Amino acid sequence: MLGGVGVIDITPPAGLLMSGFAARTHGAMAAHDRLSVRAIVLDDTALLVCDVIGLHEDMSVKIRQRACLPEDNIVVAALHTHGAPASMKGRLGEPCSIPFLESLEQACIDAIDLALANVRPCTLVTGYGVPPGIARNRRDTHGIVDDQLPTLQLLDLTGKPFAMLVSYACHPVVLGADNLQYTADYPHYVRQHIEEQLPGCVAVFALGAAGDINSGHSAQASISLTAQPDRTFEQAERIGMHIAECALKAELQDAGSSSCIINSTTALDFIRRESASNTQLLEQWQDQLRNADPARASLLRHWIHWAEQDPSVPPTPWPARISLVYWGRIQLIALPGEQFAVVAVQLRSLLQELTGRSEVTFVLPYAEGNPGYICPDDAFASGGYEPDEAHRYYGLPASFAPGSVGRLLTAVRQAAMSRQPLQQP
Repeated sequence: MLGGVGVIDITPPAGLLMSGFAARTHGAMAAHDRLSVRAIVLDDTALLVCDVIGLHEDMSVKIRQRACLPEDNIVVAALHTHGAPASMKGRLGEPCSIPFLESLEQACIDAIDLALANVRPCTLVTGYGVPPGIARNRRDTHGIVDDQLPTLQLLDLTGKPFAMLVSYACHPVVLGADNLQYTADYPHYVRQHIEEQLPGCVAVFALGAAGDINSGHSAQASISLTAQPDRTFEQAERIGMHIAECALKAELQDAGSSSCIINSTTALDFIRRESASNTQLLEQWQDQLRNADPARASLLRHWIHWAEQDPSVPPTPWPARISLVYWGRIQLIALPGEQFAVVAVQLRSLLQELTGRSEVTFVLPYAEGNPGYICPDDAFASGGYEPDEAHRYYGLPASFAPGSVGRLLTAVRQAAMSRQPLQQP
């Protein structure tokens, strides 16, 4: 195969509002580590990972259309760090810097161009790293986690790795709302440690299905500006280096030498979870705002802004794009939005059932677009932040309806089945 990798710095000047914590209202004071866009190109296919919380699907479309590779052969994903500038117009509350959005879009194009300029003959090796044991289910202490650590290395003709892809499902929120420095969070240390251990190799980290997974705190713990002793850069470094070490212990095997991408789109419906009218909610939240602490007040302002929108027009279904990327025997499943860990488990089981083989599988949400949480059906019974509240901060008219995950799974199944006749022993 022909493979290349490219890295473009996207770190902006201090001062931009950061995205991901409703409690945080102050602009960034500095950069702790450099933010980047990283691209891996194999033949005429590409995977982009951007150090932002998410990309609006409209921007993803523009990036794919502007790139010099076929539009349908590119997957655009976000790292989902909560330590980067606001990056999605109309979502997650904070106003975006237009110059930053323009530079981010151009950086994605440049990263692909750079990767293409660096292509060389290569072979692929892959395997699962040692389970890191870091992930914790923040909704249920006994709930499902995805502790799989798929890895992929691109080797030059001398057998030396020049690019490595690693994926793990754990929210990049080791740093909390009190952090005012740009950062890729713990994935920065994953990449840094791999690159130190493999000189000349560029590390790319892609987040797994981490919608309900982090390193051990509740979603509500992030609605606070108070520093927390377990949410520091030292802790992020410890976690990142541990994941990197686990990834480097993978038993690698030849992965083959073909490339293929299959795309599909399915429509996801919305459902209103609020029982009260917007007028009633406005009164309730405005009353609470009078005595709220600063962090809670910031959250309530986002909710009030949401309630001020006209709810009389039913929202149209949202088009969700999924991509199945086959690099040799490796499978990458790219999905939009925030997906729970159970979805990754179901997808790996689904593909194993269809192929009869247990291949190394990357499940990569936060791809193409990030409209918020797309919750499994059983999450609605227990409620909470993800199915009941997050859509207000994301700026969506309502929650994605039960059955949405099922539609995504069906789309993946149909896409995978369309390729099965090509799979010969």
